Amino acid sequence: MKKAYKLCVVGAGRWGLNHVKTLYSLDCIVGVVDSNKSTLNEITHIYPKCLTFSKLTHSLKDNFDAYIVSTPPNTHFNIAKLIIENGKPVLVEKPLTLNLNDAIELNKLAKKKNVNLMVGHLLLFHPAFKKLKQLIENKKLGEIQYIYSNRLNLGSFRNDENVLWSFAPHDIALFNYFFQESPIEVVSSGIDILQEGIHDTSITSFKYMGSKMGHIYVSWLHPFKEHRFIIVGSNGMIHYEDAIENKPLMFYDKTVDLDGEIPKSRMGQSLEIKYKNQIPLTEEIKYFISKIDKGKIEIANGDSAVEVMKILDKATKSLIR
Repeated sequence: MKKAYKLCVVGAGRWGLNHVKTLYSLDCIVGVVDSNKSTLNEITHIYPKCLTFSKLTHSLKDNFDAYIVSTPPNTHFNIAKLIIENGKPVLVEKPLTLNLNDAIELNKLAKKKNVNLMVGHLLLFHPAFKKLKQLIENKKLGEIQYIYSNRLNLGSFRNDENVLWSFAPHDIALFNYFFQESPIEVVSSGIDILQEGIHDTSITSFKYMGSKMGHIYVSWLHPFKEHRFIIVGSNGMIHYEDAIENKPLMFYDKTVDLDGEIPKSRMGQSLEIKYKNQIPLTEEIKYFISKIDKGKIEIANGDSAVEVMKILDKATKSLIR
């Protein structure tokens, strides 16, 4: 008989409730920690068997197999630290923390306690990006030369983190995943309109070894939602559009060849690449659960989260210079 894992979600906001819903779809025993009593009452109305706690310390007495932290980012460090100190695996929503030193400390603590630490870099589990990873590994695009991502929307506004920290961790994690290296140079610029010192829009450029480049444009002051991801390779190009119906992943047999000293474009056919119909959050949680009893987290683990944080730290220093 398949084991029913017992997981506790800390934080019952919009995204925390998505975690709860997903855990029930995977036949887990579910607990929720939230300081808002009315929120806990609403949860037990929907999920009568859900175990609810007003304090994290109370839940730690109930022998959960693992925890998911879905609270505001400025609370992640203290909550995750307590969970790790109690020897429990933990999945923390991005960003892991709001400063690099705290992220490094959590990662070191998890290793010391031999506890799995995972971070919610959700797009690493998106079927379109998993398919794109296969295409890259199979050299469908040749050598990657350039990646860019636009992540734009009107809201959601934050007062504890800027748009770079709110939106860009997903894209930085993807850049590291596809390039398989960290950038040697990070330069960011932006503007703070709504709240002084909290940037609403930023454009960040990345330079890698071998003249490879990337850029990430993020904004929560945009008239419509857009998430566009493009990879330019030596043998072709890929375009993924997440914010439109059907979410197509398109391959373009287009590149530029050098005919003598004159660049010449090659205009081949475009082809839609099919990928599996999977829910990224479900795939992420399934992966996390699969590592509870055995195995180390390899995707979106503490080490990779720290690398993302190092890049965010460099971008932030450039942004506020």
